Amino acid sequence: MGHTMRSNLMAATGRALCLLGLLFATSAVAKEPTPPPALQDLDAYVESVRQAFDVPGIAVAVVKDGEVVLAKGWGEREIGKAGKVDAHTMFAIASNTKAFTAASLSMLADEGKLKLEDRVIDHLPWFRMADPYVTREMRIRDLLVHRSGLGLGAGDLLFWPTTTYSNREVAERLRDVPLSGGFRERYAYDNILYGVAQLVIEQASGQSYDQFLRARILQPLGMRETRYNSDALRPGDNVATGHAKADFATLQPAPRMTWRNVAGAGGLYSSVNDMAKWMNAQLAGGTYRDAKGREQALFKPERQKSMWSLVTPIPITEPKIEALKAAKPNFLGYGEGWMVSDFQGRKLVWHTGGWPGMVSRVTLVPEQKLGIVVLTNQEIGAAFNAVTLKVLDAYLANTGTDWLAAYQAQVAQAKGNADEHWQKLQAARDAGSRPSLPIAEYAGTLRDPWYGDVVVAQEGGGLVLRFSRTQELVGDLQPWQHDTFVVRWRERWLNADAFLTFSLEPDGSIREARMEAISPLTDFSFDFHDLRLAPVE
Repeated sequence: MGHTMRSNLMAATGRALCLLGLLFATSAVAKEPTPPPALQDLDAYVESVRQAFDVPGIAVAVVKDGEVVLAKGWGEREIGKAGKVDAHTMFAIASNTKAFTAASLSMLADEGKLKLEDRVIDHLPWFRMADPYVTREMRIRDLLVHRSGLGLGAGDLLFWPTTTYSNREVAERLRDVPLSGGFRERYAYDNILYGVAQLVIEQASGQSYDQFLRARILQPLGMRETRYNSDALRPGDNVATGHAKADFATLQPAPRMTWRNVAGAGGLYSSVNDMAKWMNAQLAGGTYRDAKGREQALFKPERQKSMWSLVTPIPITEPKIEALKAAKPNFLGYGEGWMVSDFQGRKLVWHTGGWPGMVSRVTLVPEQKLGIVVLTNQEIGAAFNAVTLKVLDAYLANTGTDWLAAYQAQVAQAKGNADEHWQKLQAARDAGSRPSLPIAEYAGTLRDPWYGDVVVAQEGGGLVLRFSRTQELVGDLQPWQHDTFVVRWRERWLNADAFLTFSLEPDGSIREARMEAISPLTDFSFDFHDLRLAPVE
């Protein structure tokens, strides 16, 4: 609008100049957009959420009709240190990066450099899945919609926690990651295929994904507070530290980690100030105003429609907390980099992100031109859900639901279920049993086809397990029963202790070892259950 009005001003008569002057004067004193009355208590509400879920810092932005209604932070960037969260504080947005990856592919499709219907092997001839048919038929769109046949989080241990594998190495190891379902049969969330999508972007564009994002999305939108991953953070950056509850109990800072090898799945750091710009561009159909006030487009409108269309249905479960039934969707599924559902009859386009120590949510209501982003520096999704639903209620529904109390009840129920699970395991344990072999005979190198080597070493009279490519995965083995041990990770903030069970040959030698997470609260990205560990001679 600014560019057009300046052009008119130059050609206008004196009277028109006066009128335009009045318009500018009126605009100058116009009130800033304000939240609806139901959000007047938002400061107190967010503080209550922080206290209830022990979240050091939360940042929120709300956009409506192209305007930023709210962009603000509460709390601390890191416990015990100076530095408050504000609208410019950068958090790991994790899987909210996926929408950027999907948009990047759409932009390349607009330019004719690829089609989403292209086979992946047409762009990456070396690409392989565990099944030749899936390898041959996998299309670029299939990389984005979580229906490949991979299990939930399959292959995540190749990069979670941070490993020494490169992006190409992670993708190449897909050939040995087991498939647990049929191709395009059902929804199962994965990250690893977004790492492949990143490689397709690089092949088609001739740029690194970092370069492409900066040149094609971040710079045009003015997203100066967004970094490609934690490796790209700069000295002096206003950045939050993640926090986790060690042993699900004691809050502590989590080490800063990076997804340099699958950045397309979840690498970005950003602030709510920048994410407001991203949401406004999305809600405007992929358009934005450049520095000269001219309307520009990131991608064509039909690409937007495709990204926001449900491709892979997700089964809807009945909420176990009565109050949460007000948020139960009528439909739920995954599009291209976005979840698609509804709230009180209005379509939602949204996504969440989970990272060691940080979780987040971005929610768009297209027909209302409404966008909400909530970034947090603690690993508890109840916090971002309670805030998001509070804002949605204020604008759309006014259900009268106490979302904070509802999510407190959900968290308490999940903890109760986890406690009950542990009690059942203890009750079934044969505590008097002993390992079949002398401790020293369990030591050695175990190899999984897709992850690589895991080493069991005898140290100080006990056994220690080390994942060869993952610095954080070092744990002490404690006998549980028979030939099963508990792996207690030395990094207690991981909250991922696991069972390690050895199977023996008839002659008493080790045939293989299998792992599984102990607690149902353990993040699904610790996909220990997919490992098939065999001794290396």
